[in-house]
Amino acid sequence: MTKPFRPHISPDDSPAELSFKAVFLGLVLGSLFAAANAYVGLKVGLTVSASIPVAVVSMAVFRAMRTGTILENNMSQTVGSAGESLAAGIIFTLPALYLWGHAPSFTDVLLTTVLGGTLGVLFMIPLRKFLIVQEHENLPYPEGTACAEVLKAGESGGDAATKVFLGLGIGVLYAAGFKVLGFIKSSLHAP
Repeated sequence: MTKPFRPHISPDDSPAELSFKAVFLGLVLGSLFAAANAYVGLKVGLTVSASIPVAVVSMAVFRAMRTGTILENNMSQTVGSAGESLAAGIIFTLPALYLWGHAPSFTDVLLTTVLGGTLGVLFMIPLRKFLIVQEHENLPYPEGTACAEVLKAGESGGDAATKVFLGLGIGVLYAAGFKVLGFIKSSLHAP
């Protein structure tokens, strides 16, 4: 028998969750990651999940603004991750229409994206209680668990948050050395 699910935030607490700033930040970050993933997906044929990067960036933004709760960070990463997922859904299906000789209009693409996202949410609503609440111990959801741990580390501050932001800083320095400064070769060649 599984242990009953115990949420990180007590039902008795009511910190801010659905706020304009959380949704707006999620939309901005989701748009950026959607554009990046659309480019990478069309160029290389795979996409990168944006949940953890959006969670880290939203924590940094809320920390700089000296506002934000763990639930607002979660809302931002959920909205941002949804934007990235919608982009992946479109870039892996839309090219097939062009291969078949169809050229969908912008409106067709927009409506397809909105309909796909809406159906995804509507299909998940009845499954939430069973898949997320009742099967919490049986289904590991590794990315969701990792994202939750990142959010908890950011909320707790101290050593855990320092490690998260240190990792972000190392990634930025690596990218700067890779692209901008040319310290790190972008490709390796056999002699």
